Amino acid sequence: MNRKTMALSAVLGLLVPVLAACGGSDGSGGDGDAIVVGTTDRFLLTEDNPAPFDPALAYEAASWNILRNTFQTLMALPRSGSDPVPEAATECGFSDRQNEQYRCTLRSGMKFANGNDLTAQDVKFSIDRTLRIKNPNGPVSLISNIDKVETPSDTEVVFHLKTPDATFPHKLATPAAAILDAESYEPDALRDGFEVDGSGPYTLEVEEKGGAVESFVFTRNKNYEGEIDLKNNEVEMRVLTDSKAMEKALRTGSIDLMTRSMTPQQIARLDKGDDETIELVEMPGQEIRYLAFNTDDPVTGKKAVRQAIAQVVDRQTLTRDVYKRTTEPLYSMVPKSVGSHVNSFFNEYGEPDAGAARETLASAGIETPVKFELTYTTDHYGSATAPEFEMLQKQLNSSGLFDVTVKGVEWSTFRPAATERQYAAYGMGWFPDFPDPDNFTAPFFAKDNFLNTPYRNKEISAQLIPDTRQQAERTAAAKSFERVQDIVAEEVPVLPLWQGKQYVASRDGVTGVEWALNSSSVLQLWELGRSVG
Repeated sequence: MNRKTMALSAVLGLLVPVLAACGGSDGSGGDGDAIVVGTTDRFLLTEDNPAPFDPALAYEAASWNILRNTFQTLMALPRSGSDPVPEAATECGFSDRQNEQYRCTLRSGMKFANGNDLTAQDVKFSIDRTLRIKNPNGPVSLISNIDKVETPSDTEVVFHLKTPDATFPHKLATPAAAILDAESYEPDALRDGFEVDGSGPYTLEVEEKGGAVESFVFTRNKNYEGEIDLKNNEVEMRVLTDSKAMEKALRTGSIDLMTRSMTPQQIARLDKGDDETIELVEMPGQEIRYLAFNTDDPVTGKKAVRQAIAQVVDRQTLTRDVYKRTTEPLYSMVPKSVGSHVNSFFNEYGEPDAGAARETLASAGIETPVKFELTYTTDHYGSATAPEFEMLQKQLNSSGLFDVTVKGVEWSTFRPAATERQYAAYGMGWFPDFPDPDNFTAPFFAKDNFLNTPYRNKEISAQLIPDTRQQAERTAAAKSFERVQDIVAEEVPVLPLWQGKQYVASRDGVTGVEWALNSSSVLQLWELGRSVG
């Protein structure tokens, strides 16, 4: 077994200021058989999700990995690092000191993969469309601060913002701002099914059965003009039933690489195994897992109940016994690897203490045991989720203060039900849209938060978040972000549990594996190649 561990400092140190431009089929590498990637992510057509790859609706890591490889955005994260750089644009920047007007110049002569011209009007169409559709499960909250979009010419786009937002370049680098072909998409309706029409590095063919994807084929887009240097001509992604089947496919050579989702036991086995043809790469990540509470619920709506839960939950045991140290305890919604992080929950509650929790409940006049149901999704975050919630149930009930039941629900039902506030307490994960503390605070605590939680704190939403967005120098926003984290720890609308590491396993001969995932868990298929000889 070969193993590489990429430290965060090392990854960030590999930043290259300017990437080699790639237009059409003139990029580097790309010969040989298709690289085959395995995944356990499921892509289903459902009533609540009829258009998994429509940028106006898609808002989860699995779907975004497809979009990031097939659509372009004006800005993009570089090969490593955290500051976005122009991608479909040649230059972008604020044209005022208030961070309220943002201008971009597109590359000239751009085309979509289908041959249609890509102009500034397509950019405006794409933004206006997502704002118009305004799907509650989609990423509209990322661009809802846009007041209007102007197109002075075919290559110029001007965004007028409602309020200052120094993080706007980051948001233009997400699939929420993917550029669509105005001739292929309806202006006010989702595009049902699995088809995409973009200008990204790859075109996409989907093999599906009964509304479920079985495989994807990503083929080099000959019309692509952007900063990405493709190392291959074709990648196949196969959807496997579970992590066990995925590991078997890797060991037998049916697939070349696997990542989402591996179990902690698999990671340990691959790390200690004697198969010299397989390499395991560990990379830093910013994925977090947390509990969300319905603050209008008769039980979890009581702050003392949420605080008592925070005093009982033992993160160290959870990460050691369930996740086998492939995750780390997290005491804030902002991960340790992101600027402005503080251990607010540890500072507020310290080590797990059932006695302190009993006093909290008694002081609020709450009788014990407190009964409520803890809900999790069975098929979205990996097979370790079930034992994780069994552990949480055991921790809470063994304190004598709670009578918790747990319930597992498929993601296709779980996500809309959570949005409709049907659960008292439920488990969620978060893969960041971009590596800034804003993306670990605003999506949860701003007025139009993606959880649709009833929780509101005026200091956070009306003062602190707007203040942070005025700071072009992000370190200047640290005090405000720290205050947000402290308020959240005191009021407990959510309870952070852990921060994940990232793992990729591949067979010998596959290159670029260490770049396959960036710190935001973006799957960069274009980095994968085959060694010569």
